[in-house]
Amino acid sequence: MLTKRNADERGRTKLDWLNGRHSFSFGRYYDPAWMGFGPLRVINDDVIAPSGGFGEHPHRDMEIITYILDGALEHRDSMGNGSVIRPGDVQVMTAGSGIRHSEFNALHDGATHLLQIWIEPGEAGLTPRWDERTFDPSLKHNQLHAIVTPDGRDGSLLIRADATIYAALLSEGKSVTHAYAPGRRGWVQVARGKVTANGETLSAGDGAALTDVDTLTIEAADDAEVLVFDLP
Repeated sequence: MLTKRNADERGRTKLDWLNGRHSFSFGRYYDPAWMGFGPLRVINDDVIAPSGGFGEHPHRDMEIITYILDGALEHRDSMGNGSVIRPGDVQVMTAGSGIRHSEFNALHDGATHLLQIWIEPGEAGLTPRWDERTFDPSLKHNQLHAIVTPDGRDGSLLIRADATIYAALLSEGKSVTHAYAPGRRGWVQVARGKVTANGETLSAGDGAALTDVDTLTIEAADDAEVLVFDLP
């Protein structure tokens, strides 16, 4: 079964420096029908104005993944890490027993667009850690490429959760397929463009929950960028 999460029905945070849309309940946005999906707790679709951002704030017991679509995001944390990530870059952070960090648009003349994803870890109180990686577009061109995994396989980023995230850059008319093992479920998030997922039309910002499915087939109606989740 596929349950669509329409982009225009998501929660919203609108500030002078932030236009954020929330697939699941987050902050002041609460929807009992959309509290998360398995260990997938947050998908925030954020557009940050030039030089705007989130001042230093704490996290704990969460795997936090940042996927950059446009612009540049500057990250600093209480472990002494600091970097600027750009399109093609993915950042992961195990908040674990506690971490503080800040995130700002590194551009002074353009917006930064990102997806931030939170996944509940397999256990509490883990040692905090941070990592990032650049994934060449060729790795995602008309194929699903694992960018985040629980074992760091094939050059992916490691998270401490039973979840895998794949990314694909699809040309119009191209398709990809993912097989789910028995008892697994999935989520699809369309970052750009328009696709059909198991026959359901999804446009930029739309998501879909997948339950009791063996196979997911995504076909691009125009050039598209998608994330596919494999979850317990």
